[in-house]
Amino acid sequence: MKVVLSIGGSVLAPGLDADRVRAHAAAVERVREAGCSLGVVVGGGEVARDYIGTARELGANEMQLDQLGIAVTRLNARLLIAALGEAASVAPAPDYETAVAAMRRDEVAVMGGVAAGQTTDAVSAALAESVDADLLVFATSVDGVYSADPNTDSTAERYPELTAGELVEVIAGIEMSAGSSAPVDLLGAKLIERSGLRAIVLDGSDPDRVVDAILTGDHSGTNVLPDPDAPVPPLWAQG
Repeated sequence: MKVVLSIGGSVLAPGLDADRVRAHAAAVERVREAGCSLGVVVGGGEVARDYIGTARELGANEMQLDQLGIAVTRLNARLLIAALGEAASVAPAPDYETAVAAMRRDEVAVMGGVAAGQTTDAVSAALAESVDADLLVFATSVDGVYSADPNTDSTAERYPELTAGELVEVIAGIEMSAGSSAPVDLLGAKLIERSGLRAIVLDGSDPDRVVDAILTGDHSGTNVLPDPDAPVPPLWAQG
């Protein structure tokens, strides 16, 4: 089973906590040992936002800010690589071809950002499309996709299940609200729709939840289905 896992920087290493990184690396190892081919894309999190905020005050332009954010995602990716040891490629993959080749060698391919103007949400979806992944999982700081930003709207409702087209509509509505943030960005959602990917959006703060979601399909987040009759991932079918 081919899996791409997107881990938010604040989920992987809040406060650069080594124990949290080790826990996520152990979860990745469990998924790999279950027979999955695995690619992991790591976000920038609070560290990236802090750097970007300071650089913006210093007069950096948007391209420079994007490059700074990409650099932080790759630093976070190196933390995960360090914890994974020989199971992972030795450095963050700079492009999709390198990541796909690593997965074909049965290595855990780890990526950060790759291009200005593109978040790691979109990188994750593009990598999943590149390897014809059976499953794309977004391990975020929220427990699914909501009708609005739950951080700013107390009436926001969580969706247990959405089609890819519905996901695009929901994310577009959230991103149009000033100051709101969605668990998956709009480009990532459109790539999911284009490629017909099956995806899960869930709270990834507990790595065990991520393992359960990948191996069994059991989670309390949001399922994104390419269509109602889409086949379930191979490991779920076995279970």
